[in-house]
Amino acid sequence: MAKPSVLYHYLPIRFVRPRGAAEAYTRSCLKSEPWSDGVTDLYVLDTSSIFAFTDQEDGADEVERLLNAAKQHECRLEVCAMSLMELYYITLREQGEDEAIRLVALVKSWPVVWIYPDEKTLLQAAKLKASYRLSVTDALIAAIAKLHHATLVHKDPEFEAIASQVPLLSLPIKKRG
Repeated sequence: MAKPSVLYHYLPIRFVRPRGAAEAYTRSCLKSEPWSDGVTDLYVLDTSSIFAFTDQEDGADEVERLLNAAKQHECRLEVCAMSLMELYYITLREQGEDEAIRLVALVKSWPVVWIYPDEKTLLQAAKLKASYRLSVTDALIAAIAKLHHATLVHKDPEFEAIASQVPLLSLPIKKRG
């Protein structure tokens, strides 16, 4: 029998994970040491990169690598709180409330730091929104990456316009029909 991938620990219940594995993974994260001050690699995950991973799209392996590195305290992953809203409403609309709740619980168990925008972040997001064709959520996510000197991990072609402002780790764009 083949050994399951490390990815197995991050996938939501709706994607082949048996019940109970999320709780075990969450307990292992809670036992981990707090973030090290020595971590130098900082990444911000856009909602599209989270869905790339949970939906096993192209680029899922790169997100898995980052999640594993974060769990080992080799990098720090941040997620804007607005991504929580996007994850929930998109999954709610497409798969129902039970799946939306499970996905949010799963992602909140990951080794990421949730960033709630403050005034400085909101004003930086406003500057980016005024200068580039970005949604409000994408502007907030980009502002966090810019202010934190982090690499933005994404699948959104709209972010390519801000490559001079924010380092990007671009995952393969989903091909249309």
